[in-house]
Amino acid sequence: MVASADLTALVIGAGVSGLTTAICLAEAGIPVRVLAATPAAETTSAKAGASWGPYLVSDARILAWSTETRIALERIAQADPSSGVHLVPGIEAAPVRMDPPDWAFSVRGFRPCTAEELPAGYLSGWEYTIPLADMPRYLAYLERRLAATGTTVEIGTVGSLDEVGRRASVVVNCAGLGARALVGDPDLYGTAGQVVIVANPGIDHFFQDLTDGEDLTYFLPHADHVVLGGNAVPGSTQPAVDPDVAAAIVKRCGDVEPRLRDAPVLGHRAGLRPTRATVRLEYEPADGYAVVHNYGHGGAGLTLSWGCAREVLALVSAKGSATGNGDGLTL
Repeated sequence: MVASADLTALVIGAGVSGLTTAICLAEAGIPVRVLAATPAAETTSAKAGASWGPYLVSDARILAWSTETRIALERIAQADPSSGVHLVPGIEAAPVRMDPPDWAFSVRGFRPCTAEELPAGYLSGWEYTIPLADMPRYLAYLERRLAATGTTVEIGTVGSLDEVGRRASVVVNCAGLGARALVGDPDLYGTAGQVVIVANPGIDHFFQDLTDGEDLTYFLPHADHVVLGGNAVPGSTQPAVDPDVAAAIVKRCGDVEPRLRDAPVLGHRAGLRPTRATVRLEYEPADGYAVVHNYGHGGAGLTLSWGCAREVLALVSAKGSATGNGDGLTL
């Protein structure tokens, strides 16, 4: 895809959505700058588990974005072991009888599990191999890839889109939960999540459950540590590590995989997922510039990252240069 000569972009946000979107734009030849309130290592994305898996399936666009992202992550895992992305087999299980979702059949290594293969308390499940991301390492990989295009992340706040709107042809809003105040979106809210990081006692497979309620059970292994989760508390405003929640997470994961019961705890993470009934990914003309919104991914930021970023690129390339004459990218 060839960029128009007068097309420039300013991406707001340096989480997984913002960095991935900036990479797609910059690698397509569009001059980009990224402005973020916090460095990538301090974003909500850095606190995530994180595993690939479609969510928000009531949004018809999710499956296509998720599939595109899975393929991209598989390629990254195979091309660059230092990226923090690796392909891991494991089980997804439910405490009720249910059929696998249609999308699962196309994931590598898919097969239904027998009753004997499921942990106690689970009645259905399936095995497949999916990308997991050690998010601090993966965000550092994205920053390196972005830097290779000559693009850097600048730290600063944006009070309104009009503050920066005339400094680029297109402003891309990847502000995550910050978009609630930035664009006055009352449909966006925080969902608290908490994980425990433990030393890896030799786990080489993942587990995650499908259950209703705030308490989740999953463990995601990386080379030297395992991320244990989790919870999902909607309507939260301040992320905080709760020792009682952490203890309950370790117990649930230990019930599934006994080797995790006494694994040394290396740390804790807590964050607020930017939750919305549907992802907001749309083009919006403004006075003298254009906006493309890309936020509201909830707990699926990694899962949707490349699919959404490439749709942003398509919107920017098709419409962005016709909306105004930005005066460059000087902030």
